[in-house]
Amino acid sequence: MNWIAILAIYRFEMARTFRTIFQSILSPVISTSLYFVVFGAAIGSRIAEVEGISYGSFIVPGLIMLTVMTQAISVASFGIYFPKFIGTIYEILSAPVNFIEIVIGYVGAAATKALMIGVIILATATFFVEVRIEHPVWMVAFLVLTCISFALMGFIIGIWARNFEQLQLVPLLVVTPLVFLGGSFYSITMLPEFWQKVTLFNPVVYLISGFRWSFFGMADVAVGASFAAIALFTGLCLAVIWWIFRTGWRIRN
Repeated sequence: MNWIAILAIYRFEMARTFRTIFQSILSPVISTSLYFVVFGAAIGSRIAEVEGISYGSFIVPGLIMLTVMTQAISVASFGIYFPKFIGTIYEILSAPVNFIEIVIGYVGAAATKALMIGVIILATATFFVEVRIEHPVWMVAFLVLTCISFALMGFIIGIWARNFEQLQLVPLLVVTPLVFLGGSFYSITMLPEFWQKVTLFNPVVYLISGFRWSFFGMADVAVGASFAAIALFTGLCLAVIWWIFRTGWRIRN
């Protein structure tokens, strides 16, 4: 394993992040505050509790997951797309670096930034509501796996995209709606029985449910199913990336 190459890619991507560190920190803090004002105050005044948990506290895991997923995708997709756009991707491909080291460098940097923002949102939430974490180890595990898996997804999108518009297509039209419809700001048990069954086909439900369980000890689906879902998604993304580098799809042409 060429750790020097991995570190070089990782440091280069993180340097791009730290050049906009003020924006990276300020943006999630403001967004989190607005969510608590809108959802916590407006909706929370009508929904006092959800299964014994105050509504303001209940939305914290969903809010973290929403931001972490979108950030991991956007950072990873731009990180690999830009070298394609300016042509420096061929320098990386011709260097004595295999695809595993390339993926670790880019995905590791994207996952790190997403994880940082997730921690910032969690810290910001404590100023508005009481946040308890019943299973901290599982919370960290779910958060890290989500950052990695969606950074891998972003890496795939960055290779697939032919222009800057396509970079935003999947996060805006697919991921964000799935998160909002996946029980991020409500429990799916609040839905009619038919829609509860339909919602179970949304993969994001399993991620948010498992993450919320690590906070409050309550889940809409079995915790084992949540962990299996994120592990399966991570494995699928790795398989797709392996196929991309094996065939050179949208990299060598």
